[in-house]
Amino acid sequence: MGVNKYTPEPISPLMPNVPNRAELGRLYPIHLVDYDPSWPPLFQREKKRLLSILGNATILRIEHFGSTAIPGIRAKPTIDILIELVAGASVDEIHEKMVGSGYIRMVEQEDHVMFVRGYSPQGLEKESFHIHMYPEGHGKISDSILFRDYLREHPEAAREYQVLKEELALKYRNDREAYTEGKGEFVKNILKHVRY
Repeated sequence: MGVNKYTPEPISPLMPNVPNRAELGRLYPIHLVDYDPSWPPLFQREKKRLLSILGNATILRIEHFGSTAIPGIRAKPTIDILIELVAGASVDEIHEKMVGSGYIRMVEQEDHVMFVRGYSPQGLEKESFHIHMYPEGHGKISDSILFRDYLREHPEAAREYQVLKEELALKYRNDREAYTEGKGEFVKNILKHVRY
């Protein structure tokens, strides 16, 4: 699947243009909350919704990943969802269906297609989702699942990850990209440990 980079207008009636980095930080600051046992059921409900929008013919699998998928650790209260798309899936058709169902396309992604729901000009709504779509076999899919599963099975590593996230959230409260980049070395080290 080639991830095309066309920018449809408007992206959303609520957000006619995707906010830039500074605006994202101001509108949606990094805020960690205690683990919420309602997160897995929220994922299951959203998974059903996505299957009804896109259909089984487009999707190989849908996974809950990120910190809300790791019991017991603090997280940003946004459900991260990973979708592996079948080879040859049409990004244009996916875009049309997702935007038509109320999702916002984040067009700046380099290696995948990303949609969000639960964002408004006033900030995050009570339920928010990041939908990351990758082409079949993309390396980020196995990396995300390996990392999630390792932290689920190793509570001490999950606690270390939480401490790092809390430090980064204080340092980069209004810079989501720097917050994400700050976790990169930890993630890399866990994946290296798992693989070797």
